[in-house]
Order: sequence, then C-alpha cells, then structure tokens
Amino acid sequence: MDATDRRILSLLTDDGRRTYEDIAARVKLSPPSVKRRVDRLRASGALRGFTAVVDHAALGWNTEALVELFYRPGTTLANVARTLRDHPEVVEAWSVTGEADAIARVRTSDNADLERLIIDLQRNGLVERTRSQVVLSRLVFRGADDQG
Repeated sequence: MDATDRRILSLLTDDGRRTYEDIAARVKLSPPSVKRRVDRLRASGALRGFTAVVDHAALGWNTEALVELFYRPGTTLANVARTLRDHPEVVEAWSVTGEADAIARVRTSDNADLERLIIDLQRNGLVERTRSQVVLSRLVFRGADDQG
C-alpha cells in the first residue's frame, strides 16, 4: 500500500459514494487506475466494504454512553455478543482487558432510557454489574460522519 492507496482510502472513508472520477481528480490518476486500486484494496481485505452512516441524534437517540459490562464467570464471548446484538441501542461493543469484560457504546433517547437498557442487560443474569459514563461531547472522530 502506497501513499496514493492511503489517500484513496481516506477519500472513501469520508464519502463511500464518491465516484472513481471524483477520486481520480483528487489523486491525479485516471478513473480506470483508481478502480483497479480500489479492486486491489478490496481483494486484499484492506477495504472491506461500504456502509451507511446513521445520525443517531436525528433518530431521537440523544444520549450516548460507554457501558462497562462485568459478566458472571464462565460466560462465553458468544453469549456476550448475542446478548448485546439483541439490543439495537448497542452501536458497538468490544471485549477488553482490565476490570470490565466488555465495553458497549450505546445510544438511547435519554437518561431514563439508558437506565432501562442497563437494567435490561442485567435481566438474564449474565451481567453481574455495569459501570457507565455518559458522553458529554465528542472531541475527536475519524470517520464518515466527522462533524468536528
């Protein structure tokens, strides 16, 4: 991967619907050359696909939080993933090192809805406790919906 490939990836990350012509003009290549590079990036796995970016606030999901999850000993990652996938409020989740077993980034309509989600996550008995931090503002984000 060279600097041009990295620039192409950056442009596609900013707007996955860019045309080959638009990218070509920005990286000073022909559109067929850009297409070949994009095809090669996809074949290598460096570019896995294209996706839509949802504005959660526009959907009324105004509260964002990071929820640390502490699971009952012996709980498998498959069970953790299944539990979290069942909740559409969970935007992302990771298995982590440290005290918590997992961290979930969640979006809810308000704090009361966040509380309901946390109680619901604990309902099946796999989650022994949680620790949450409500996001006040975004300081840095590198991605398609970067708004400063």
